[in-house]
Amino acid sequence: MLSIRNIVKQYAAHRALDDVSIEVKSGQVFGLLGPNGAGKTSLIRIINQITAPDSGEIYFDGEKLNQSHIGRIGYLPEERGLYKKMEIGEQMIYLARLKGLSRDEATRRLKVWFEKLDMTSWWKKKIEELSKGMQQKAQFVATVLHEPDLIILDEPFSGFDPVNAEIIKDEILELNKNGATILFSTHRMESVEELCDSIALINKSHKILDGTVKGIKNSYKNSTYFVEYIGSPLIFNGNEPFDLLEEKSSEDDSHVIKIKLKERSTSNDVLQYIIPKVQVNMLQEVVPSMNEIFIEKVNQIS
Repeated sequence: MLSIRNIVKQYAAHRALDDVSIEVKSGQVFGLLGPNGAGKTSLIRIINQITAPDSGEIYFDGEKLNQSHIGRIGYLPEERGLYKKMEIGEQMIYLARLKGLSRDEATRRLKVWFEKLDMTSWWKKKIEELSKGMQQKAQFVATVLHEPDLIILDEPFSGFDPVNAEIIKDEILELNKNGATILFSTHRMESVEELCDSIALINKSHKILDGTVKGIKNSYKNSTYFVEYIGSPLIFNGNEPFDLLEEKSSEDDSHVIKIKLKERSTSNDVLQYIIPKVQVNMLQEVVPSMNEIFIEKVNQIS
């Protein structure tokens, strides 16, 4: 769907993007991650043809990105841009017509979305009369009303309470299920875990990590496990197939240990060693979260 090749963008003395290449496959939910000032918004603006790269190319659905693709893209910017004095219904129709919809078709689709998101009483309201979260919901509808093939969301959950954030998350997944490719930038790593198939991490203008969420998390595993058992506390003498990292006990003879496998040892070796001594309730591999990976990678080159 989107092939970003060797993009460079310079602003005076600041290089915002330096040889960034990313592949977003059709039908994916793709997370564009990075700390503030990393270059994410610069890249999003280039994809939306708001600005142009100094060098490099972007291909959209196999064609070099051009003006004809604008109608196939929906963009929710981090800084919202609706007209504060204009009635919401008319504003949504106006924006949809800019994307090529007729007034009748825009009205029909808008009524569906307003009912779906409990906005039916908003038609005659003005943006300035709404809370930040309500304004965000209206802008989300404006972004997706023309049913774009690629939906770009820059911090889509900003301003939402937990209930509305969950509603929008479900709508994003439904849009993706119906065929839309989603590219979104966020600082909420829990959203990445829940939504994304793949991610790219940008820091200081460079791409420093990309791949599937599952593949990246698996690559950061380090043979560490939690073991929960019941019985007398285990006594360790150094001959175990693991190193003990942490140990916690409770009054009901329940114990949890955190261990790291020794070289060439496996989880089966752990169980064979422990089971004859105690009742094992749980053996769970420690898989790092995307938040932990994000912090580690960013700090490596800070």
